[in-house]
Amino acid sequence: MKAHIGIAGAGLAGAVIARELAETGSYRVSVFEERNHVAGNCHTSRDEQTGVMVHQYSPHIFYTDSEEIWDYMNSWGKFEHFENKVKANTARGIFPLPINLMTLNHFFNKKMNPAEARDFLGSLNNPDIKDPKNFEEMALKIFGSDFYYNFIYGYTKKLWGVHPSLLPHSLLKRIPIRFNYEDSYYSEKFQGIPVSGYTEIVKRILDHPDIELRQSTKLDPSKKKDFDHLFWSAPLDSYFDHKFGRLNYRTLMFEKFIDHGDHQGNPIINYCEEEVPFLRISEYKHFTPNEKHEKTIFFKEYSKWCGENDIPYYPVRLNQDLETLKKYVELSHSESNITFLGRLGTYRYLDMHTVVSESLALARMCKANSITQWPRFSASPL
Repeated sequence: MKAHIGIAGAGLAGAVIARELAETGSYRVSVFEERNHVAGNCHTSRDEQTGVMVHQYSPHIFYTDSEEIWDYMNSWGKFEHFENKVKANTARGIFPLPINLMTLNHFFNKKMNPAEARDFLGSLNNPDIKDPKNFEEMALKIFGSDFYYNFIYGYTKKLWGVHPSLLPHSLLKRIPIRFNYEDSYYSEKFQGIPVSGYTEIVKRILDHPDIELRQSTKLDPSKKKDFDHLFWSAPLDSYFDHKFGRLNYRTLMFEKFIDHGDHQGNPIINYCEEEVPFLRISEYKHFTPNEKHEKTIFFKEYSKWCGENDIPYYPVRLNQDLETLKKYVELSHSESNITFLGRLGTYRYLDMHTVVSESLALARMCKANSITQWPRFSASPL
C-alpha cells in the first residue's frame, strides 16, 4: 500500500515535493490549498479588460545561476527571457536601479569611471560610524547621508514599517551596487517569466494521478494523524496555533488602475520618498514585451503589518521575532512525521529559485531515506 502524504500549501514548495514523491510510485499525495488557486503568491492570471498577464500578488521574475533549476522550471513551461530594469523616483529625479554607474553619475552630477566612482563612494564614508550596528548605520557608512535619504530611507521605512535603525544591517545585502552601467536588477545567468504564467506551471507540476489537489481547503494540524507524513509550507506558527504569539510579517495591498496606452514606460518604478504613501507602481504590459496590448493595467503597491486575515509576504525577523522563532523551532522537535518547508514554513525570505532548489534537495533526501528519517526542516530557519 502506498504511504499517504499530506501537504499544506500549493505554492512552489508544496508542488515540487508533491510531484517528486508521487513520481516514485510509492506515495499518494493530498495537497491542501486554502486559496481558490495554486501557485501561492506567484499566482498569475490574464486580466479580462486588457488581456495582460497579471502577477496578482506583486511582480515575480524567476532568476538563477543554476542550469539545473532553470531547466527544471522550463520543463513545465517555456520561459521568455526578461531582465528587470527598475527605476527609482526620488525627490531629485528618476534614476536607474540597481545603483550603478549611471545612478551615481547622474545623482552627483559627475562623469566618473568605475575606479573613480569606487573612490568617490569611499569618500562618503561616515568616519563617526566605525562599527555599524543596524541597517541605517551601515547604509550611511556606505552611501553617505545625501544618497541614503534620497534613495533608501523612505522606501525602507515604508516597506518594513519601522525606522531603518531597528533593522539588521544584513538587509542591506539585498541592495546591489555596480560600478558599471549594467542596469538589470539581477545578475544571474538565467532570467525570465513563464509565457503561460506561474499558475499554469504549478498546475502542470501537480497534474499526476497520485496527487489529489484540494483547493479552498485549509489543512488543520490535527489532521496530521491521517497521514504517514505531513509537509507544512503554511506559516510555522499557525501549525502550533500561535502558542507563543504570531511571527511578524509585512503584507501588501494593491490599488488597481486601467488606462489606454502606456502609463509609465517601465515595468516597475519605486517611489523612494516617505511622503508618497505607496512603494511602487507595477505596469504589467511591460513584463511581456513580445505581446501587444492597447490597454494597460497597473497597480500601486502599499505595505503594512500583516494582520490575522492578511496574506503574509515578508518575514520581518526583528530580534523579538527571532526569539519567538527559536521557541517554535524548539517545540517542533517534539513533533513526529512532519517537515516544515518553504518561505512560510521556515520563516525566511526566499527567492523562487531557492524554494525550488531546496524542495528538490529535500525530495532527494526523502527518496534516499526511510520515512521515519525525513528531516524536520527543509533548511534551518535560524
